[in-house]
This record gives sequence, structure tokens and C-alpha cells, in this order.
Amino acid sequence: MSFEVEKNENYAIIKFQFMRFNSTMLSALKAELRTLNSEGFNNIIFDLTHVRFCGSLGLTLILIAHRLCKTSNGKLVLTGLQDRVKKIITISQLDTILTITNYLPDALLEVFGAQPVVNI
Repeated sequence: MSFEVEKNENYAIIKFQFMRFNSTMLSALKAELRTLNSEGFNNIIFDLTHVRFCGSLGLTLILIAHRLCKTSNGKLVLTGLQDRVKKIITISQLDTILTITNYLPDALLEVFGAQPVVNI
């Protein structure tokens, strides 16, 4: 499979292992998202570290995941975006509605709503 799912107590991480989305992957990912949602995983992190290109199929998947999480009072967090992927998300103005972090630990902070401790 071209993605891995790591299920944790309050969230799931989907780690993508391919460079670009295609229609076959989209079908499998949509099915996985529905399964996760039905199992009660309403907080999902997309680790996009290996994804180098995101076209309309990728944006569709992100929007489906965002809607599923939001309607179940959860959160979708994107992390590890490469420059080309960031650019297409910014151009499509999805950066205004999506939660995006640079690194996985920051994504976990977003899911749990915790603020990092600052030592003065």
C-alpha cells in the first residue's frame, strides 16, 4: 500500500509513501478515511513529507478529510509539506481553513490543543 496508518488513542496518522496522488490511491484513501471516521478517529494527521506534488486529486482528498474531521468535532492537521505542495495549497487558498505544521510534534500539539512550554 502507498500509505501507512498509525492508530493512537485519540488520533490517527496517515503517512503517505508516494510522490503524487493518483485516482487509484484516492479511492483507497477515501475508504480508509471513512473507516477511521466510523471507528471514532476524528483527529487525523496527514504526514505529507514524501509527497512532492499535489494536484486536484490531492486537494479533493484533503478537503474530504477536513470535512469528515470537522463534522465529527475533530481536526485534520497537515504536516511535512514540501514547497510545491505548500504553494498549491496557498494558491487554492486552503491554507486559510486548514491547520498546517512543519513537523509531526507540532501537529500533535495542534491535535491536543496544548501549548509548548516556554522556559524564561
